[in-house]
Amino acid sequence: MPKSRHSTRYRRLLRTLKDARVEAGLTQVEVGRKFGAHASFVSKIESGERRLDVVELADFCKLYGVRLTTFLKHAGLE
Repeated sequence: MPKSRHSTRYRRLLRTLKDARVEAGLTQVEVGRKFGAHASFVSKIESGERRLDVVELADFCKLYGVRLTTFLKHAGLE
């Protein structure tokens, strides 16, 4: 079986990020537009194809109306 590129913790972070987007009622297309990017930008981050940095995470949280500390707690990363 091939080894995963990402740790369990990182995959949990990505799952929490997608859940936050869905709970905010936004599509990948809408989020991409708000960031001045294509939906593929969001898709690649949520799937783990593109690595997410902390500045982008803070921007996503702000867009989704979630405090970064609350997000990290939900992801089990506090």
